[in-house]
Amino acid sequence: MKIAIIGTGAMGSVYAALLADGGHEVWAIDTWSAHVAAMNANGLRVEGASGDRTVRLHATCHARDVSDADLVIIATKDDGVEAAARDATAIAKPDAPILTIQNGLGSADKVGAIAGAERTMIGVVGGFGASMKGPGHAHHNGMEFVRLGEMAGGLSTRLETVKNAWETGGFKVLVFDDIHKMVWEKLLCNCTYSGPCALMGLRVGELQASPQAWSIASACATEGFHVARARGIKLDFDDPVRYVWEFGQKIPGARPSMLLDHLAGRRAEIDNINGAVAREGGRLGIATPVNSVVVALLKGKESVFTA
Repeated sequence: MKIAIIGTGAMGSVYAALLADGGHEVWAIDTWSAHVAAMNANGLRVEGASGDRTVRLHATCHARDVSDADLVIIATKDDGVEAAARDATAIAKPDAPILTIQNGLGSADKVGAIAGAERTMIGVVGGFGASMKGPGHAHHNGMEFVRLGEMAGGLSTRLETVKNAWETGGFKVLVFDDIHKMVWEKLLCNCTYSGPCALMGLRVGELQASPQAWSIASACATEGFHVARARGIKLDFDDPVRYVWEFGQKIPGARPSMLLDHLAGRRAEIDNINGAVAREGGRLGIATPVNSVVVALLKGKESVFTA
């Protein structure tokens, strides 16, 4: 397949390297010019949980350099999704799916509004983590499952085709007829660890080891669980605290992306993670005081950031 990946930061680089190593024609599209130059000059190196490989692929800062893609993957942060969706519709074949993979809630709605829900796929990755070591060089911290589904619901032949493409890159892939349930299950984990870890400067295991920190994090999860239930999301568990605790036990050394952003002095994806729980809770009349305070504190912390 000809696969374009818009947004090849840490996670996008993992997708690009493994899919290219699986034999696909991969185009990496990113605004970081030094990263693009390094990929073109020396290849893209990804080391860590998936091994250590350097692969050759196509890299560009301009989506217009790509045409007739069989699949477009949007791996930007939430604030880049709308622009990426417009680019995706321009560079994909008319019937090609557009797969969006972000943390939190709301990104798929932005893509669906531009590309059409019937053309949009949603990806949810679990047990993954990655960081950039420099231009053209990413480190892969964990690798469990890629979960895929049609935004409009149901199973389809093209969903199976996309699944097979990911599997050739060595990914473990599951497909779902209701991917929105998986989005919410991942959101509960995100709101538990992303905001609290960023506020307190803690890794996942350090947060779990602190009774005070865990009281805040587990309350974020509990509020998110009640909001999901109020929205009619059929989660596969009844104990959200146990669920997020077991998730965190698998990645004790991980720094959530929100923490990494703050360490770098960058604004993070607050509004579509802890902010999404507070926003949806307000809409449904569900109180979310802990997530709301976490959001306010995070935004206060970011008020001095310039990026």
